[in-house]
Amino acid sequence: QVQLVESGGGLVQAGGSLRLSCAASGSIFSIIVMGWYRQAPGKQRELVATITSGGRTNYADSVKGRFAISRDNAKNTVYLQMNSLKPEDTDVYYCNAVSGYGKVAWGQGTQVTVSS
Repeated sequence: QVQLVESGGGLVQAGGSLRLSCAASGSIFSIIVMGWYRQAPGKQRELVATITSGGRTNYADSVKGRFAISRDNAKNTVYLQMNSLKPEDTDVYYCNAVSGYGKVAWGQGTQVTVSS
């Protein structure tokens, strides 16, 4: 069982930056990929970025060149550095983790609001 705790959301002006953090606990060494997703009310949750245990990254087209996902194994934490933020980035952001045996864990979500 993996537990995820997100932090770092908040209010920022357009063009500004935020860094989201997701701290994992529990069966952390079973994790093979972690990612960030976002979801607006009534909308489908969409992928933002993922990072594998080997460090391979993947990004949604809408955030390429602006967001960067990274990890700190010593702290069991994954980060999402968000730069050049746009009002369209306003959403609840969720961290997730996938184990080698197919289990999926989700964080509680953290609100990101970008003002014009």
